[in-house]
Amino acid sequence: MAQTKHSDQTAYPSYKGLVMAGYQGWFRAEGDGSGAKGYSYGNEDRTGIDMWPDVSEYKKTYPTPFKLPNGASARFFSSYDQSTVDLHFKWMHDYGVDGVFMQRFFSNARPENRTNAAATILKNAFDAASTYDRAIAVMYDLSGLRAKGEDCSAIIDDWKYLVDELKVTNQAGKKTYLHHNGKPVVAIWGVGFPDRPYNIRNIGLERLIDFLKNDPVYGGCTVMLGVPTAFRQLNADCLNDPYLHELIRMADIVLPWTVQRYSPLLHNDMDRLRDNTLDDMKWCRENGVEYVPCVYPGFSWHNLSKYEFPDDIKPVGSIPRMGGKFYWQQISTVLRLGAPMLYVAMFDEVNEATAIFKTTDTPPVSQTTSFLGMEGLPSDHYLWLTGEAAKVLRNEVPLSLKLPVRKAEGVN
Repeated sequence: MAQTKHSDQTAYPSYKGLVMAGYQGWFRAEGDGSGAKGYSYGNEDRTGIDMWPDVSEYKKTYPTPFKLPNGASARFFSSYDQSTVDLHFKWMHDYGVDGVFMQRFFSNARPENRTNAAATILKNAFDAASTYDRAIAVMYDLSGLRAKGEDCSAIIDDWKYLVDELKVTNQAGKKTYLHHNGKPVVAIWGVGFPDRPYNIRNIGLERLIDFLKNDPVYGGCTVMLGVPTAFRQLNADCLNDPYLHELIRMADIVLPWTVQRYSPLLHNDMDRLRDNTLDDMKWCRENGVEYVPCVYPGFSWHNLSKYEFPDDIKPVGSIPRMGGKFYWQQISTVLRLGAPMLYVAMFDEVNEATAIFKTTDTPPVSQTTSFLGMEGLPSDHYLWLTGEAAKVLRNEVPLSLKLPVRKAEGVN
């Protein structure tokens, strides 16, 4: 194949042995230069944030309508600032998180939005990945694709833009685009979920996968599909359509989405995770695709649920973190079964409280909103735990089924 656009050089030739996280990068603030007219974190009347970031290390932060317990204004970062992205990638480097999949939502792939603030954030992330030697890849999220009049053609054109203009697969600095089996990885998330307005049979997914794999100029890629937990059985959280299996067989890696699918509050749920993972791995072997499990620290969707589902308001911390025990139970379960790579949901997702980056144990206080704290743990606890998982994957330390205990500073 005449490969003219992607560099064949990368510091990350394989996903195997790596812990990759998802990176949203969607947080904006009025005055950050992005043109935002308000705040991604909302206000006391309406906010979609359930955890609050520890902003003590950011070069730039912005005042919010919220107040801290001491009465001071609570501040938030903007993903649009290069210094924010740099700090996040520095944390990845410092704690041993191998890298991230940058979320590229369908709305940003539309021609009229292609060069907006999200493209700036993407460019900043690729620069930071080079600086801090972190793996990076693009994950297209089909969220936002409309039921009528749209298909995956916009993603094909957007990938050409990312390759030609932003040079995502040929960074100016150190080449760190994630490869697998000698090819750059491109992920497509949102295939097979029944709550989507689009029909997977008529949005051009076969054409998109074929383009990414076989186009002589922009193809030659390894394709990863983000699918429901029950992709194999085609029930529960998954469309009952065998066409999904045809699409998966066209791809190279399967990522089943498990956020909210397992909980420490359910008896023997890690046994269910174990059994599902074993069966998923067997299915993938038989169908010629590779498997990457998804793990997450916990979940909360309290504040936004008050407006989205006023008759079914979710409690704060509906899937509790339990000081990292739930996170490590998932990690140890799938690694014990021989999973060669991990996907962590998510790096910076404070909206659903799945974030592993630094969050505060003293969030804002309010009469109308409630934020999840850190249970008395350090703000970097989940970065540290993720780094411990990476050490296991690199065979630097043996796998422990017990939650790792952090040594005190200065103790050998």
